[in-house]
Amino acid sequence: MKTLLIIDVQNDFMPSGSLPVPKGDKIVPIINNMQHKFDLIIATQDWHPKDHVSFASNHDGKSNFDAIEIHGQPQTLWPNHCVQGTKGAEFHPDLNTVNFEAIFRKGTDKTIDSYSAFYDNGHLKSTGLASYLKEKGTTELFLCGLASDICVYYSVIDAFKEGFNCTFIEDASQALDNEGFKKLKTEMIAMGIKVVTSES
Repeated sequence: MKTLLIIDVQNDFMPSGSLPVPKGDKIVPIINNMQHKFDLIIATQDWHPKDHVSFASNHDGKSNFDAIEIHGQPQTLWPNHCVQGTKGAEFHPDLNTVNFEAIFRKGTDKTIDSYSAFYDNGHLKSTGLASYLKEKGTTELFLCGLASDICVYYSVIDAFKEGFNCTFIEDASQALDNEGFKKLKTEMIAMGIKVVTSES
């Protein structure tokens, strides 16, 4: 079964959002146009409580994009984004969500961040997504969304480690840091993860 996993195509990651991914809105029509190619479509949402540990505003004397350590892991401090129940946490209004069979929310624990769709950053708690996909009979997993170098990247790596045959759809994704992502893409290819465009 061919499954599409759409990562965090939410308002706060759009150019007008609080944590904008450059050209993040450009992937929406691409994702919409390829949905018919898949047997199963799943999406994720960043879904943070307002007192989340990853928000710079919750650390006295710290600024956006400062680096600290949490649970022994490096943590970038972000602008407040995708707060539960806010407009910024909603999917982009033009994203076709009709065919989404399930939505997995992540980053709900205020004490730890969760880039991956499968686990928090410390791999302390599973979202249940891997078990869900295996129960559904997923054989091929295609991933796209925002941002390529953060949540999509960590989701691809975890999916690969869970034993899924993984493909990253490059033009249906955008990176926060394009230069940094070039290295990550090379790493993914070396692991055996396929990189394709939506056309193929």
